This record gives sequence, C-alpha cells and structure tokens, in this order.
Amino acid sequence: MTDAIDAAVGLAEDAPLFAHRRARAAFVTGSEACRHAVLAPEDDHGLAPALRLALACRIATLNADTALATAYRTALAEADAGADLAALADGASALPAPLRAIARQADLVTTRNQTAARADIAALVKAGLSNPQIVALSELIAFVNYQCRVTAGLRLLKD
Repeated sequence: MTDAIDAAVGLAEDAPLFAHRRARAAFVTGSEACRHAVLAPEDDHGLAPALRLALACRIATLNADTALATAYRTALAEADAGADLAALADGASALPAPLRAIARQADLVTTRNQTAARADIAALVKAGLSNPQIVALSELIAFVNYQCRVTAGLRLLKD
C-alpha cells in the first residue's frame, strides 16, 4: 500500500524503490503515523487541522516540493479553510495575529533554522500561543521538513 511519501515521489507498488523502502517498514509506517499525528491529532491544542494543512503547504512550497505542496493545497481546499489560511499557504506575510507569528516561525525554521533563537519562541508566546501549541507547531514544522527531505532523496534515487 502506498503512503504520502510514495505518492509525492511517484512510486508505483511494483517499483524497486517502493520495495526497498519496505525493507525498513518501520520507517514507512512511522512516517505515515507521524503525518497523521501532526496533521490531524486527537487533541489539536487549538491548532486546527486546516491551519496545519496550510502550514504544511507553505513549508513544502518553501522546500520547492511541488508534489507535496499540491497534495497539501488540495487537502486544504477540501477543508474549505477560508482566505486567511489560503494566504498563509500561499506564503503571505501580511497576516492577522497570531498567523503572522506562526508563519514567521515556519519560514524561519524551514529556511534559516540555524538563526532561530529563544526570542523567536518568545514571539510566539507574545502572539498568544501556549506551550502545547508551540510544541505542536514545532512538531509540524519538523515533520514537513523531514518529509520534504525524504521525498527529495527518494526522487534522486528514483532517477
């Protein structure tokens, strides 16, 4: 059975690379479980699934992963999320609070993570995010960046 990474890479079930991924099945099932956990957790801590999809789209776009960005954009459209979340997904920076702070953090960690500092977390707190929300946001950002790197590597192997 294919997962989101297989779909983004374009791996068919009869492809050698598909079978090679399953040699370490825990990585495949773990990645898919993590995807579900960060996009639609049982307790979203006030970070709604549509917001999470918009951020995932934004992060995939920053990583130039067109396939993942398209998949997240399609899911976001199906969620009927509204203009602010569509703007967030599209990379806008002129967003209402706290979306502006959330977008800034996603962009920072995705493009310049080595410059992230304590003050950046303080900005999230100042924007009204709770500690559980900051942790959930960090998990989402980390996962989508991981997913983009895995798909990039698999595309290189596929080619």
